[in-house]
Amino acid sequence: MDETITRIVTDLESQAPISSSFLKDLQVLLDYTLNTNDSIDLENLYTEISSRNLSLSSLTNAISSAMDSGPTNISILGSKVYLSLLLSPNFPVFTQFTPMAFLSLLRAIRRAFKNPYEVLREGTVSRIRGAKKKGRKNVGQKKNSGESRDFLENEVEEGGFEVRDMLCVLERLEMVLGLVHLGRFPDCLKGLVQAVCDIPVMAVDFSQNLGSFGRLCDLCSRVLSEVLKAEHGNQGDSAAEVLKALTPLILLNKSQARSFGLGYVVNRMVKMGRSSGEIKKAVLNLPKHIVRKAPEKAEPRGLAVESIMEVVKAFDFEDQVEFADYVVKMSQGKAQFRLLAVDLIPVLMVSVRDPLGLDSDDGFKSSWGLRCLEVLIQRCSDITAGIRARALTNLAQLVGSLSGSERSRAVLKGVMGFGNDRTISFEGAINDLLRRRCMDEKAAVRKAALVLVSKLTNLLCGGLDEELLKTVGIDCSDPLVSIRKAAISALSEVFRIHLTDTVTKEWLHSVPRLINDNETSIQEECENLFLELVLDRVSNAGSTSSSHYESLLHDLNEKKNSLDMNIELLYPEGVLGLLKEICDREVAPWVKKICTSLGKKKRLRPKIAIDLQNIIKTSESLWLNHSKQVEKWMAPPGAWFLLSEVSAFLPKAVNWEFLHHHWQLLDKYKPVHELQSPLEQDVNEGMVDIESNSLAWAGDRVFLLQTISNVSVELPPEPAADLAHNFLKRLEEFNMHSTEVSAHVKALKTLCKRKALNSEEADSLVMKWVHQLLSKASQVLDMYLSKITDVNKDSGFLTPQTRASEKGTKAAASTVTLESHAITAVYTIGSLIIVCSSADLKAIIPVLYTIITSGSSDRKSSRLAGAALPLKQTAPSLYIQAWLTMGKICLADGKLAKRYLPLFVQELEKSDCAALRNNIVVMMADYCVRYTALVDCYMSKITKCLRDTCELVRRQTFILLSRLLQRDYVKWRGVLFLRFLLCLVDDSEKIRQLADFLFGNILKAKAPLLAYNSFVEAIFVLNDCNAHTGRSNAQSLRNETRLFSIRGNDENSRSKRMHIYTTLLKQMAPEHLLATFAKVCAEILAAASDSMLCLEDVTGQSVLQDAFIILSSKEIKIQSNRGSSSEAAEVEEEGGDSGGALAKGRAISQAVRKSLIQNTIPIFIELKRLLESKNSPLIGSLMECLRILLKDYKNEIDDLLVADRQLQKELVYDMQKFESTKARSTAANAVATMQRSEAYHSPADPKLPNSSALKSKLPEKLKSDSKVASAVADALAAATARSVLREVNKGACTPPLSAMGVPKLKSCTRETASRGGDVIESLRRRQSFDSDDEN
Repeated sequence: MDETITRIVTDLESQAPISSSFLKDLQVLLDYTLNTNDSIDLENLYTEISSRNLSLSSLTNAISSAMDSGPTNISILGSKVYLSLLLSPNFPVFTQFTPMAFLSLLRAIRRAFKNPYEVLREGTVSRIRGAKKKGRKNVGQKKNSGESRDFLENEVEEGGFEVRDMLCVLERLEMVLGLVHLGRFPDCLKGLVQAVCDIPVMAVDFSQNLGSFGRLCDLCSRVLSEVLKAEHGNQGDSAAEVLKALTPLILLNKSQARSFGLGYVVNRMVKMGRSSGEIKKAVLNLPKHIVRKAPEKAEPRGLAVESIMEVVKAFDFEDQVEFADYVVKMSQGKAQFRLLAVDLIPVLMVSVRDPLGLDSDDGFKSSWGLRCLEVLIQRCSDITAGIRARALTNLAQLVGSLSGSERSRAVLKGVMGFGNDRTISFEGAINDLLRRRCMDEKAAVRKAALVLVSKLTNLLCGGLDEELLKTVGIDCSDPLVSIRKAAISALSEVFRIHLTDTVTKEWLHSVPRLINDNETSIQEECENLFLELVLDRVSNAGSTSSSHYESLLHDLNEKKNSLDMNIELLYPEGVLGLLKEICDREVAPWVKKICTSLGKKKRLRPKIAIDLQNIIKTSESLWLNHSKQVEKWMAPPGAWFLLSEVSAFLPKAVNWEFLHHHWQLLDKYKPVHELQSPLEQDVNEGMVDIESNSLAWAGDRVFLLQTISNVSVELPPEPAADLAHNFLKRLEEFNMHSTEVSAHVKALKTLCKRKALNSEEADSLVMKWVHQLLSKASQVLDMYLSKITDVNKDSGFLTPQTRASEKGTKAAASTVTLESHAITAVYTIGSLIIVCSSADLKAIIPVLYTIITSGSSDRKSSRLAGAALPLKQTAPSLYIQAWLTMGKICLADGKLAKRYLPLFVQELEKSDCAALRNNIVVMMADYCVRYTALVDCYMSKITKCLRDTCELVRRQTFILLSRLLQRDYVKWRGVLFLRFLLCLVDDSEKIRQLADFLFGNILKAKAPLLAYNSFVEAIFVLNDCNAHTGRSNAQSLRNETRLFSIRGNDENSRSKRMHIYTTLLKQMAPEHLLATFAKVCAEILAAASDSMLCLEDVTGQSVLQDAFIILSSKEIKIQSNRGSSSEAAEVEEEGGDSGGALAKGRAISQAVRKSLIQNTIPIFIELKRLLESKNSPLIGSLMECLRILLKDYKNEIDDLLVADRQLQKELVYDMQKFESTKARSTAANAVATMQRSEAYHSPADPKLPNSSALKSKLPEKLKSDSKVASAVADALAAATARSVLREVNKGACTPPLSAMGVPKLKSCTRETASRGGDVIESLRRRQSFDSDDEN
């Protein structure tokens, strides 16, 4: 040891840089001393140093310099030597410990962990940079890889250190803390805490190849625990430093360092807090600190919430409740805190015990969970869309989690405002809230609201508000696929649990139609839901009714119930209503398509057909058991319809005897074979109910016929032949209802084709009976036309009185039957043309032409020359059917279509019959598919039906043209798009909904630039202004353009036009909005300033005013996203990249500012001068528009309006006036609200709060706005002064000046006296406490 001491002292005396040999010799000496507890050698070292005139501090300074300036291995070795020296016996720690040396130690530890490639493990390199490069195929690099690896190993071994040395350093650091009290050195304490907390973060980089990471974290925990002892100063301050340093670790993404930070707080500091109140206080404040440091992005924010809850779970219950109250207060703060509060509340409610107060004596009304739920419901109406969406999502999650027991379900119902006992009260019921959120402008909010609807369905067992169900039904047609899926799921959940008539109707009118959706997954979901919720229910009802029928008959003998009651008992609740609603005319087409799709996929089971037959047979048996006449029996509505659809794919499951029995039953009943004339209806009003009943029977016969045709392939030959003969015989009588004719024709054709030996034989059979029916139909028409001609000729020789009373009545009575047959014959001809387009119609067409031209003054036919009145008036049904049949004929024959198409267009324009116009529109749509080129020139005539007086015609035209546009049979060109715009403000709500869906969903995807390209033209067209065309329209075109305009400056017309404008603007991308803004300025404002737009004309003024309103609307305004955390939260909530969105927003904001300076402002300045010269009333609109445009650029107005200083001053004044007026209005409302809640009795009343007390009750939002706060102060002062005056006057009014005892003034000159009187009069008229802002 003497030699070692000599070398140490010699090296120290030489004052050369410290070498590793010097440190190793000193470490050997210190290790020997610490291990043997023999300090003789160390004392000899101290003596030797003193003999060389060296102080002991020179040794510590040398070690400190080695820790600072040496390589990593020397720094770690120096740190180990320094700590060993402090631990050595008899070392003067109090005098030799210096903060500089300790900070050098901490820097050495940090530097060692910053480069993980210098860490050695048992003499080998743990990780070598660049040793292995994947994907490189360079041969030259492969040759040199061995040399590079050897060089790196040598380099790392020279400067590296072993992990065990670092572990030894930390162990000895812990022991040193027992000797050195860092309370005297706060910088050292702070540095130590920061360094130790950073070690796990830096050590993670090499922890995968380092098995001692756990031991390293354990040593860090022990060091931190040592720091928290009372010897190192105030424990609260030390705990705050530790927690502050651990917070970044806790907020890291999932890693080992985060686990270390959370584990230390939960497992060690919380336990220390139980014995130290100061540490406990610091730990209780940690969740609040993490709240302030929590990031705004979704994933890191979720980890922060998870970390907060890990800490809060370790608290006592009282502390947990206190933190819950803090979260409630957070919900009233900034957007990021409100969002974090919304995320924390559901986790708190699930993690902390008894959130609903079920185990508390005070009950739920005093529980902390009530306050949290109130906050969550309030945040569902937050101003920020991202917070609204999160609040709704978390509320849905909470409802699902807390609905386990009956007690909790009952409490939740009260909280949500359902039932008689409402626990909390908030603005609007939950149903109103959900209705608003389901129609929210943000997709994420709508989706979250629909999820909440699903959860509430389970809570309430489906008992939701009817208006809310309609809103969910509307969301099933949302433009976004995700919203449609969520709405389908929510509505189906209600339908699955709560089968009522209202729910059934809404589901069937909303979900089945989505079988036509563009998204394949939605079509499949629609099929699955229809199979589960409709077909399976009906099938189960059929099985149940057949099995319980005998027991029900037994009960009938004991209880005399009504038939309706027994039917309800026989079938499960709601099934009959479901069947009835299926055959609704708006639902039936979609049901047909779903059944066809399921049948093609072979997903229809024979059981459904069998059970439908059981339902029909059971209903008939129950009817007969009540001693009812079988002729008046009808199957449950919808049963025959559904059977007719499924039987096409399940023919073997339908029993022929069943069909034969019911066909005979339905065929025997003939309540009204003839259509009644108006005269007969007047005579026999009692037949109305019978006729309506016969229509239901006719519908059942139609569905039965369709079922028979579907299963005809399974029929025996002889019954099939008899059935075909029966069908033909009934058709030849021409006495059926029109709904039955087509069914008979189709069934007859099916029987012929399926029973013929080959296709040629089937075609010949069909052609044979078609010609036979056409011949007889022609004879019926000839008889009718001859009959009415003879009647009219005979009536010409009678006097008017005789003609009206005698002959006319007899003629009407004799022709009513023939007219009914003629109508059926005409309809039959049309049905025959559909099934056999090659039939010979030479004898039919002239007759039909005679009928459809009977009302024309220039008709060439003399067939009805003797008719007193045209058939259009005497036989309107025949007239309409003739047009319909002629349309079917033209659809089959292109030459006839080319000849008669102008006749159809003429009738469409002139006809006063809505049914005929509707039929012609349908025909023209079919022609557009078959003969596109022929119809294209008449498209402007067809679109005039969009403004028809009949709602049905308008809706039919809109639907048909929309389908043609989607299939590209019609192009969006010319005036077509502009005429469609008026459907957005149609008087019919259904048409408005269809138009919203067309423009918001279909057009946005199919023609995204259409709204942008036609926007400016739409402004002119809607105002009926032709300034953009440069020419005036002719009188004929003027009436047509006026039909498709919304002229006028009244509020109603302007609001309609603005609705159209905003709808178009919502379809545009941000770059198109910017371009539209420029186009409106260039083509309207610039045109007006250049006198190209006549401002004396009313339409020109309307165009200019609309342009001002559009430019100042929020829809055309592009969000700048200037650092708005709330907008970033919205982007994240909708799954977007908030960073990219903010960058794009800044770029667009710069483009908007550039456009304002270069283009918009000069136009506004020139236009303002023009309007001022003409003293136009539009100056106010211009200034208001400019004020709104520039309110976001208040600090840049000097640069924007450098060309017109006067305009700049006016705008600044207008903005200040607007803000002051708004502040006064806000203040007045706030003061009025406080006055209603406080009783003003007397200023001297001690219970009366003064103005400062009232100001303290103002919301923080109002206090933060200086202008509003100032206005509130003025309003409070005015209210106080008025109260004082009322108290002084004891409620009496102030007496007039003439009644007061005042000294009389000497008279002056007349001018002075009059001036004084004016002053007094002005003071009388002046109202008290008015601000002078407006003066």
